[in-house]
Amino acid sequence: MKLFIRREGKGGVRVGRSLQELFAAHRFTPAQRRIAGYLIANGEEAAFLTSMELAERAEVSQPSVTRFVALLGFDGYAEFRRDLRRSAPKPPSELGNKFQEGVDKDVRNLAALRERFADEESLRAVGGRLMASEPLVVMGFRVSAPPAELFGYLAAKIHPDVRVLTDGGSVLGDGLRQARRRGARTVILFALPRYPREARDALLQARELGLRTVLLTDKSVSALTPDADDVVSAGVASELVFDSHAAVMSLSAALLEAMTDAAGASGQRRLESFEDYAAEHELFVTD
Repeated sequence: MKLFIRREGKGGVRVGRSLQELFAAHRFTPAQRRIAGYLIANGEEAAFLTSMELAERAEVSQPSVTRFVALLGFDGYAEFRRDLRRSAPKPPSELGNKFQEGVDKDVRNLAALRERFADEESLRAVGGRLMASEPLVVMGFRVSAPPAELFGYLAAKIHPDVRVLTDGGSVLGDGLRQARRRGARTVILFALPRYPREARDALLQARELGLRTVLLTDKSVSALTPDADDVVSAGVASELVFDSHAAVMSLSAALLEAMTDAAGASGQRRLESFEDYAAEHELFVTD
């Protein structure tokens, strides 16, 4: 849904501007860009959040939200929220069918993720920590197992020792202990809705072993985030029967890129070695 802010224009006339148009007229700090990105992607939900709740969703401080609405010309957050609630809905002809609505949600999630990437240092820091851990443990359970396996498969092209764990229980414990004995310092866990019990167990076991935990998930605040050292998140689209993880996969690819940058020349040599091997053994069909 395209949201409009209704503001007083010259002569007291109410003027409607889309959030995108309103935001484009201002120069934002990185924290303010996060707030703007969240509002564009989740404007309907944000209209019913407190300033503290909006700050938590956008991963900024509450004073940042206050300064943001003041920059836009509002007398306070309450006035800003009232205008969000008065937002004009799209006409029925623009709503689309349920499949289009599912794609629309993915687009909004990707737009919010793009805004978050404006502050790239935190992502680069996480990528560097993953690259520095040898071995690197990648975990994911149930619906989160496939994205974890894909991440591990690609990470192995630039990292010398990647271990993917998708089974819980004693198998998980054995794998974590073995990796720790071999020098592992950091693990990454993929945890997407619905969060399986194994995900929390994995975080707790890793912490007990002295491993730093990176959680790649759909929310910056959830039942799992208190047990993680680093949290990187991207929205999940839930409009259809089964969730779409388009933004999560984009975040995963960006994290791999950050790891590749951190690897430097050694990562490039590993990539080139694989390409030479692939060509020699004709692993891929060419056009």
